[in-house]
Amino acid sequence: MKTLPAFEPTDSVRKLVREGYANIAKDTTAGCCATGVSCCGSTPQEADKLARELGYTVEELKALPDGANMGLSCGNPAALAALQPGEVVLDLGSGGGFDVFIAGRKVGATGRAIGVDMTPEMLGKARANIAHYHRETGLDNVEFRLGEIEHLPVADSSVDAIISNCVINLSPDKAQVWREMARVLKPGGRVAVSDMALLKPLPATVLKMVEAMIGCVAGAALVAETGRMAKDSGLTAIVLKSKAGYVEALTDWEDPLYKKLIELLPAGTKPADYITSLEVQARKP
Repeated sequence: MKTLPAFEPTDSVRKLVREGYANIAKDTTAGCCATGVSCCGSTPQEADKLARELGYTVEELKALPDGANMGLSCGNPAALAALQPGEVVLDLGSGGGFDVFIAGRKVGATGRAIGVDMTPEMLGKARANIAHYHRETGLDNVEFRLGEIEHLPVADSSVDAIISNCVINLSPDKAQVWREMARVLKPGGRVAVSDMALLKPLPATVLKMVEAMIGCVAGAALVAETGRMAKDSGLTAIVLKSKAGYVEALTDWEDPLYKKLIELLPAGTKPADYITSLEVQARKP
């Protein structure tokens, strides 16, 4: 088990996350923990299995470019956002382009889907699939930008909807991410995020696991704290919906990360007692 030092500066945390996801981008035959269905990367067949459990349709998955779905999801934010033709949608931490390519079809020729990711390897993977997307759809409405979600390379008040799938938990400055979302949204624009969150604090031994950080667990905020950060950013109409079934499913599937968690958690407890998939919806006034 790899562990983190007792104190990790912000830049060090970001470096660990970038390196972890660079490795996933380079090798899609296994996750960052081991083979199997996992929120830290899965084989193509297992990634599709996870996506179907999260509500993605068979048609959506079949239409994706090869390698876009790496099993890094913990929800279905594009569906949650109810995207409409002509809208501009922004995906925070877009990875290989999974949700961007799905969103592009929904917003159509008059809309635009923009992905932002800080990992060059992920960005290269996504951009390489744009040609396939264009051939299949005839659309020229997706793009991928290199950047950190704490400092979005996006203009003020330019986005109708923001989606994000299992990424904000990885940020060392989540409050800044929420402020950035409020900045780039148009008045009346909306947020539809699927993320990992904590029902109660994790034991210190779990927080030290590098795999737990890359696997969307160690950096997660408490559910109530997530709501507070969204409110403090100026967003309104905030709705938080916990979906414990996701963690229970990964545990039942013997996801490598969750098997390690079970070993480290206090006797008589299970991952779903601490961790949940969280849907967050909000609007900019």
